[in-house]
Amino acid sequence: MMKSLFKQTRYILPFLLLLATSCSKFGSLNTDPTKSSKINPQSQLIFAQLWFSGDLSTQERTNSIVLMPMMQQLGAVYYARVGGMYIKDATRMWVMWENSYPNDVVNIVDAVTRTNGVEGQSNLNAMCRIMKAYTFARLTDLYGDIPYFEAGSAYYTQVKRPVYDKQEDIYNDLLKELKEASAQLDPAKDKVGDEVFYQGDITSWKKFANSLRIRLALRIAERNPAKAKEEITDAYNADGGVFTSNDDICMTRHMDIQSTYADVRGNAVSVAINQQSGMPKIVNTFLDQLKNTNDPRINYIPRCYKQNSPMKPFEREDITEQIKASPAGLTGSNPGKYVYEDWSGSVNITLADGSPYTAVNGDIKCELNTCFMRNNAPFLHMTYAELELLLADATERLGLSLGGDAASHYRAGVTAAMKQLSLYPGGPVVSDAEINQFLTGNPLQPATALKQINEQLWVALMLNGPELFANWRRSGYPDLQPTPNSESTSLQIPRRFQYPLSEKEQNADNVNAAIERIGEDDWLNRVWWDKE
Repeated sequence: MMKSLFKQTRYILPFLLLLATSCSKFGSLNTDPTKSSKINPQSQLIFAQLWFSGDLSTQERTNSIVLMPMMQQLGAVYYARVGGMYIKDATRMWVMWENSYPNDVVNIVDAVTRTNGVEGQSNLNAMCRIMKAYTFARLTDLYGDIPYFEAGSAYYTQVKRPVYDKQEDIYNDLLKELKEASAQLDPAKDKVGDEVFYQGDITSWKKFANSLRIRLALRIAERNPAKAKEEITDAYNADGGVFTSNDDICMTRHMDIQSTYADVRGNAVSVAINQQSGMPKIVNTFLDQLKNTNDPRINYIPRCYKQNSPMKPFEREDITEQIKASPAGLTGSNPGKYVYEDWSGSVNITLADGSPYTAVNGDIKCELNTCFMRNNAPFLHMTYAELELLLADATERLGLSLGGDAASHYRAGVTAAMKQLSLYPGGPVVSDAEINQFLTGNPLQPATALKQINEQLWVALMLNGPELFANWRRSGYPDLQPTPNSESTSLQIPRRFQYPLSEKEQNADNVNAAIERIGEDDWLNRVWWDKE
């Protein structure tokens, strides 16, 4: 099925990319949907799905350079200093906005508009509505108030520029859209077999919409706990239910093709990590979480490799066990430091062929297992593990009854998170015995429940920088300590992305109204739901 999908996608991508490019050439000028009637809305849905994790420019500049280092998982190399050392580079913060609005946003908004009320396209319309909600959630979580209700519909003209809607209003509509779209899905109606996430399976789409609604509803728990409770309870009990196993995971199964700035079929997160100047190292904050809890994933996620030049990441020899047995032991890089600043000296080891080798700093500092960085690695949009940990949080935080107590959801979430590693090509299989040993040694404790739950979410969301950033701001966990250095332009961990210069030049009145609501367009200010 997936081969068939991408076979067809190969032919629609050039056309959709042409549409995207034609929009981009005029800055924020968007395409009038009345002039795009020949575009298949199903193709637009597929494009938006692939773009989400296949756009190299966004994944490189937003995810691997800013957010994963900022969340202290990967870093220590030159480009990662932007997020890891809080060096303000506004152009990096603009990329998500400037790439998304004229590409996936304009396509998915157009697809929703042109399938509304169309006979024989009810399920396609519902899927497009869900994808639209998912797309805008990522944007508003990063920036705060953004164009939403007027976005994507020929709104950037010389006469009309889009207003910036309040994040509270956006969230209310996202939750409404997910509820209505889930209810609209009907297995007896039109078949949408070639889309990327579930190949048209209606049951799976319902579960995704309901589960995503829980993610977003919990995001607003500090601002509007009553609405959060209502939405979470309603979504959990909705027709179709929520994720119940790893079989329900929403993912893009990327092709084994190296993403480029024009080809979104491969996993762009992988390429974004691999093509940095020097392979990013695992940050000790993340490594210590695994060490201190005797997490079995420490045997699978961090690995040490014999470096080669020029860098060929998938041709390096794994020397993890030799490094572990050496005086160096398993170590990462300290947050806020370049790899060369944490000099580990050198150790003598024996390679697999029996030859001696002197491992130096670049060999000793551990990195991600290469299985997570393959071009055909899946991108996990939302997982059963995340859903169960969110249910644990909601049960503990809001006192809800969601099919079990917080401890049972926590156990299910941790188990699923460890099991999902096997989804990666050549990925590890964590045994039931290892999982049970971890759960026995790390039971959920009432005094530290929210901390434990959200630290596990931090591990489970690995490689998804925007969600790492959002859940850290929402929950306050893990308790990341700022690590500025002499280059830093902030002493604190940032809380949002700044608006693009293009908006301040072309849409000044509306962007200034949004800025006035937060006081200043600064990365230390907070979006609406991120309550102090």
